[in-house]
Amino acid sequence: MGEVLLKAAAFVFIIFLGYALKRIGFFTATDYRLVSKIVLNITLPAAVITAFANFDMDASLLILALLGLGCNLIMVGLGFLAGARSDGGTKAFYMLNASGYNIGCFAMPFAQGFLGPFGVVATCMFDSGNSIMCTGGTYAAAAGVAGTGGKSHLTGLAKKLLSSVPFDIYMLMLLFSWIGLRFPAEVLNLCSVIAGANSFLAMLMIGMMIELELEARHVQQLSFVLLLRYAVSAVFAWIFYYYTSFSLEIRQVLVLLVFAPIPAIAPLFTEKCQGNGILASLTNSVSIMISIVIMTVLLVMMNIH
Repeated sequence: MGEVLLKAAAFVFIIFLGYALKRIGFFTATDYRLVSKIVLNITLPAAVITAFANFDMDASLLILALLGLGCNLIMVGLGFLAGARSDGGTKAFYMLNASGYNIGCFAMPFAQGFLGPFGVVATCMFDSGNSIMCTGGTYAAAAGVAGTGGKSHLTGLAKKLLSSVPFDIYMLMLLFSWIGLRFPAEVLNLCSVIAGANSFLAMLMIGMMIELELEARHVQQLSFVLLLRYAVSAVFAWIFYYYTSFSLEIRQVLVLLVFAPIPAIAPLFTEKCQGNGILASLTNSVSIMISIVIMTVLLVMMNIH
């Protein structure tokens, strides 16, 4: 338990450091974009390659991709129902902020730090389904509901997925595992060194992105979407842990992943759908803090270290 709390405290400290350095002017409000490019295009792919180094393909793990997709579809539907009596922009807000999981920049560092290589592989599998919705699928649906041209975006979904370096690496490593190919030891050693920076940079970036200026008129909408999101996440976690036949390690991974925060891209998509982008940014920040607490508690409860 002490080791879990120590690691979790280190993650929280790095997030706080990123936020504090932004507040004192060391970082500007947009510097997180550079860190994000490094994480998504360099350190995260290296972490994935390292995790797959000695992985033998298990066809049952492919189900995790379907679960990642399915959880998103359910939450998009519930978000639509939550905003059924509202205008198009508000409906889009609920659809985009009730669904999706920030895996690459948030849950993946937890997987690296607490779950080991197999946990990272399972996380990648879940995220391959999650990515289909987060990179454009949910936006296309929300834009259609909001009347901002969502149908035309459906044709660009495949292009957006293929332009995502982490998603491409997931697919490449799955292919390599399936046909039995392995990277040379020299490449894996290099990737291992680069991957070591992923958790630090990802947590620092999260801190740099946090915005905490709450207006009273936004409290009700923010509270409702987060209550919906985490209540359903608790149901998902309960089902996955007690009513699936996966190994204990995979069930633990699933329980953690469904409590990951809102994707970082959600505020931008919300604004594009004529929703409240400022409220979406605040909701994203609050979800990060809630997820840190819940995931740390779960790690302790499940005795993961």
